[in-house]
Amino acid sequence: MWAVVGLGNPGRRYSDTRHNVGFLFIRELAKEWKVRLRKKKFLSKAVVVKIKEEEVLLAMPQTYMNNSGLAVKIMIEGSHLRPEHLIVIYDDLDISLGEIRVRKEGGAGSHKGMISIIKEIQTTQFPRIRVGIGPLSMDEDAVHYVLSSFKKEEKPHLEQSLKKTREALDLILAGETEKAMNVYNQRVKKGTGIFLCKDCPQIDK
Repeated sequence: MWAVVGLGNPGRRYSDTRHNVGFLFIRELAKEWKVRLRKKKFLSKAVVVKIKEEEVLLAMPQTYMNNSGLAVKIMIEGSHLRPEHLIVIYDDLDISLGEIRVRKEGGAGSHKGMISIIKEIQTTQFPRIRVGIGPLSMDEDAVHYVLSSFKKEEKPHLEQSLKKTREALDLILAGETEKAMNVYNQRVKKGTGIFLCKDCPQIDK
């Protein structure tokens, strides 16, 4: 079994924000696979799909971004999932919109959702796809930017990001993470922002 987890904040207030690009990808993938994310399971909206004889759990943690690890820990324990079969999709302010970066493993950087996941599951050995939402201009507030919606003229670049994310995901699910890294990482253009989300809502443990 694999788990594909998109990070974001639940609720209408955050649904179309840059910080929720992980949720956006999971919703688009669910539409493509003709399934509905209705059940509340593992503190997430989730559904299990069978793709090419392989079970794939699609999930959007409902614990708010900064506590994403609470849901992922329960998910791993409840489904007996190997951490290396966890794929996390999340936004990255330091990557330009339209680009993605794939990693086989590694630290969280300054992304609060990833910090929470690594803290809770106690490993960095899982693949992730970072979806670019930058760059941030020097005079713009990072928190306000990530919690703002995509502009109309940005939508084609967003669609490009999601398309690349979908292609990279297929490679990872096929056991070709290294190939995905070779294909997509060389295209990355660095932004200028420092990613922080101090204003993301919290829940009690």
